[in-house]
Amino acid sequence: MLTQTVHIEKHLIPILESVSDPEIPVLSVLDLGVIREAFEENGVVKIKLTPTYSGCPAMDVISDDLKKAFSEIGKEIEVELVLAPAWSTDWISEKGLQKMEAYGIARPLSETHDKDVLLGDKKLVKCPQCASTNTHLVSQFGSTACKALFKCDDCLEPFDYFKCLK
Repeated sequence: MLTQTVHIEKHLIPILESVSDPEIPVLSVLDLGVIREAFEENGVVKIKLTPTYSGCPAMDVISDDLKKAFSEIGKEIEVELVLAPAWSTDWISEKGLQKMEAYGIARPLSETHDKDVLLGDKKLVKCPQCASTNTHLVSQFGSTACKALFKCDDCLEPFDYFKCLK
């Protein structure tokens, strides 16, 4: 499991929790684990943001949303994109994984299992609607590049699976 070094000043947490991921709006940027640092220096909030993958279009939206959230409380903000180390699905908080499942997106598996379900025909992805693993891959690409489309063979519901990224 990858770990990330995170430094977030406690007084900034409520504002960061109010900023949602535009692709999975039930997740805050903290749930998603994309905030590497957030601190205040000389009256300016400085945030280091790691994209979920290089070129992720949501990062511009998140950056703008962070600027808006902090400007609403009268704070100037600087957002810096940090590419290394690369973001990992291991950085999603347990609370975030639970929110994701409640929203209808299956949580990422381990790297090995991820390859098994995306390249093979293993029944490992749990349906977020009925919890069955009697599911199958419909498409390696779902509603966004970081998700795959699955269908449950028990409840017949389609759902996104969040791919494992390391």
